[in-house]
Amino acid sequence: MLTVFSFIFTLGLLVTIHEYGHFQVAKWCGVKVLKFSIGFGKPLWVKRFGIDNTELVIAAIPLGGYVKMLDEREFSDESNAPSYTETELKRAFNRQSVFKRIAIVIAGPVANLLLAMLLYWLLFMMGVVGIKPIVGKVAEHSPAAEASLVAGDSIQKINGNSVASWQEVSWILLKESLKNNKVEVEVLNSHQKPQIHSLNIGNIHAVSNNKDLLNSLGITVFQPNIPARIDTVIKNSPADLAGLKTNDLLLSINAIKIKSSDDFIQQVRKNPKVALEVIVEREETEIQIKLTPEQVLENDEKIGRIGASFKQDSGVIDKFLVTTHYSVLEALIKATEKTWDNSIFTLKMLGKMLTGQVSIKSISGPVTIASYAGQSASMGFKVFIGFLAIISISIGILNLLPIPVLDGGHLMYYMIEIFTGKPTSESVMIIGQKIGFTLLGFMMILAFYNDINRLITG
Repeated sequence: MLTVFSFIFTLGLLVTIHEYGHFQVAKWCGVKVLKFSIGFGKPLWVKRFGIDNTELVIAAIPLGGYVKMLDEREFSDESNAPSYTETELKRAFNRQSVFKRIAIVIAGPVANLLLAMLLYWLLFMMGVVGIKPIVGKVAEHSPAAEASLVAGDSIQKINGNSVASWQEVSWILLKESLKNNKVEVEVLNSHQKPQIHSLNIGNIHAVSNNKDLLNSLGITVFQPNIPARIDTVIKNSPADLAGLKTNDLLLSINAIKIKSSDDFIQQVRKNPKVALEVIVEREETEIQIKLTPEQVLENDEKIGRIGASFKQDSGVIDKFLVTTHYSVLEALIKATEKTWDNSIFTLKMLGKMLTGQVSIKSISGPVTIASYAGQSASMGFKVFIGFLAIISISIGILNLLPIPVLDGGHLMYYMIEIFTGKPTSESVMIIGQKIGFTLLGFMMILAFYNDINRLITG
């Protein structure tokens, strides 16, 4: 239920903001707006408002929306054309200057970017909590090992950019990977001595999240030794079927002593579909159980998973967290930079996707977005706000792509009009619309395919 509500709220908010951008600038430009629709399909709720008696609609399919303006080009049959006064016709969209039409078209994407900036501003003023960038383990023969990074290294700077958390490390590495194959990493080693390492990051842009990014470099985030005590068990999961219960303390797995929850997780990941002997302490009594992790696919790698979470010792964890607070002005500057950086990153990722450097498997559809919406909402207000900002930027940037039927496609026509001195012909626009709908249809099919594939493979 949380996932469904979060998904509807996310799309509803972002679509409303986008269309309101078009609507408000159209009003400022004096254009008569006939309809403001949130969603497509059958109207669920209708209300008229304003001096133009604009129709406000909430429709059944919440996957978009539109603002319908008075436009004489839609009157193909003059005998059936609506009756408007000459004063009203002067306010038709097609009669406006090309610069007013450009302003109206880009207003939707700009509204999404402004919303993202506002959300980031709020986040930075609230304070950003992150995990200190201390290296836990380094995999053999990995890029991190080749760079001579070792457990206990505390990352201070990447290519001269100061970092205070793993989130900042991951973000800077992603940005740098789009223009460099190597970065300089400044660390303080376990003896508090500064060192500089050259890290190869040539392949990390193909991963989907921070954890996978660090794994691809052979880096494991440092985690304190928190006892492997079960917190929650998912019903009908391997953990549930094996008889694991809340508060069980895991002591060993296949005779290998377990010092922390991370130790246990690593053993489970390495043994999908393998029956494991686990010694558990329950109410001061040691018992033995058989546990067989299920197999799931993660970045084309088969790993084990049991469907249980572990209790966390907040006192220990807090020592490895860092909270950065910003003033109102500092937060605004950081929010502007974050929105700009994410926008440029999105464009570069799209470019890499077109050239085959990033897999088209990265494209997500409504199922994945709904899943992420639910997960982020369950993780707290700050995480959900950050998720909203990222999706808002994605919507804004994608709508600016020069694809007919998108805002960017209309912008392309108007730029041509500026340079040629005449509007794009209707026949060319019709052909463009067909191409645009075909491209969007292909992208939607691909997004749904990726969604379904993720559900099947876990």
